[in-house]
Amino acid sequence: MHRPIFIVGLPASGKTTFGRALARRMGRTFIDLDFYITQRFRASVHDIFAREGEEGFRHKESAMLREAGEMEDVVVACGGGTPCFGSNMDYMLSGGLTVWLDTQPGRLVERLKTGGSRRPLVSGLREEELADYVTRTARERQPFYSRAAIKVDGTHLENRSQIEETVTAFLASLPTLP
Repeated sequence: MHRPIFIVGLPASGKTTFGRALARRMGRTFIDLDFYITQRFRASVHDIFAREGEEGFRHKESAMLREAGEMEDVVVACGGGTPCFGSNMDYMLSGGLTVWLDTQPGRLVERLKTGGSRRPLVSGLREEELADYVTRTARERQPFYSRAAIKVDGTHLENRSQIEETVTAFLASLPTLP
């Protein structure tokens, strides 16, 4: 089968890291949905948010998700809010394998502290505000993420060895490769 694999999870859960390693291991093309959007619209996610608001960005994101989802042999790392907008989660469930990268809140806060400036929804937040954001967002998005076919722990993706172990365990858990 050549169906796409969609990786979902909170911002900084490791979707890009895990997805890139998984695609490489499976000989598939990797697509980071946010990067795909920035290339297509020649604007950063931050700029699209500033110009069109979250709703405008989400419409673009939904269209690009469907475009990427029509490709064969791809692993798509979705934005954190992708499955929560419109019918995106239904689309992913019907057309591919969905994987929820679930990561411990403390690890998310640490990752967001170092890379938060490029994420429009958390840019400029202090550590305690980041912790509140993670808690609130996890609670709001859990009903969408929990619909994924497979749940993977994304807490330990800090070095090459941990990434390889996580990908190997994931692949070993699949009855057949999608």
